[in-house]
Amino acid sequence: MSTLSLRLPSSLHDKIRELSERDEVSINQFIVTAVAEKASALLTVEYLEARAQRGSRTQFDRILARVPNVPPVPGDELPNQPRRSKTLQPTRRAGRRPVSKRARPVR
Repeated sequence: MSTLSLRLPSSLHDKIRELSERDEVSINQFIVTAVAEKASALLTVEYLEARAQRGSRTQFDRILARVPNVPPVPGDELPNQPRRSKTLQPTRRAGRRPVSKRARPVR
């Protein structure tokens, strides 16, 4: 276990204190959990981007072509009037740099 000295604006410290009390955990545990959640999210994005690079559109189309063209199982039908949905497209945060292994100061 290591110790980290952290400077927080008073307003943020007050909010963290309030939220940790509401969650019935210490401020330390609240911050540890928040950092772990953020790290997990960043690592998941990196993992999914690496997996996407290994994907093959040709192989995907070949596999999809093997799916039989049959009516859906009862209860699995699409609604009569499909909802308008946005086309799913890969997203990338502008200016995103690789996460360094060296800790960066919090601003």
